[in-house]
Amino acid sequence: MRIDILTILPKLLEGPFNDSILKRAQTKELVEVHIHNIRDYAANKQKSVDDYAFGGGAGMVMQIQPIADCIEKLKGERGYDEILYMTPDGVRFNQKEANQLSMKKNIMILCGHYKGVDERLREQYITKEISIGDYVLSGGELAAAVVSDAIIRLIPGVLNDETSALTDSFQDDLLAPPVYTRPADFNGMKVPDVLLSGNLKEIEKWRYEKALERTKNRRPDLLDSEEI
Repeated sequence: MRIDILTILPKLLEGPFNDSILKRAQTKELVEVHIHNIRDYAANKQKSVDDYAFGGGAGMVMQIQPIADCIEKLKGERGYDEILYMTPDGVRFNQKEANQLSMKKNIMILCGHYKGVDERLREQYITKEISIGDYVLSGGELAAAVVSDAIIRLIPGVLNDETSALTDSFQDDLLAPPVYTRPADFNGMKVPDVLLSGNLKEIEKWRYEKALERTKNRRPDLLDSEEI
């Protein structure tokens, strides 16, 4: 997989992709992440990429020319399965969407800033608009990193344990059950006996029941009415 991220703050994205799982995925050559500075495509000497909104109002708008030129350059080099735009008014990102995107070959992500991008960009180039929550960030970079992380960890070979991602919260519309590790008894706080029993059938039953219980208590919106 290849992910191209378009931003006006490339340094903001260096950290997330240079450590832990995302770094290992690139070292293993399972994914390529390329960060592009939109200012490199600005037509003016000042390298400015924003301007006042037509019709007035507070805030600036990202201009169409630098972003369009960057997108066209990249599209001229390869085809893209999706061109994503990170925006608060996009569709709420979830695990199902992450699963679908993890099967793509080439993805482009545009990070918004200010009051957003010229609407013509969204109409002409963007294939999917994504939000990571009902709040506003200073820019789309952190959201792009979140989406990239969720996608990349699902690529076969990225995680050391191939089944780990399949048991994450939301994969089956349930939150993950409680987990424990050594010691089995810490200051009188004990691990549930069933997890020490070695009975895999009973352990799986316990985990499902606890996952269902936790989901009912914390995220009942994930369940069908019959399960609540």
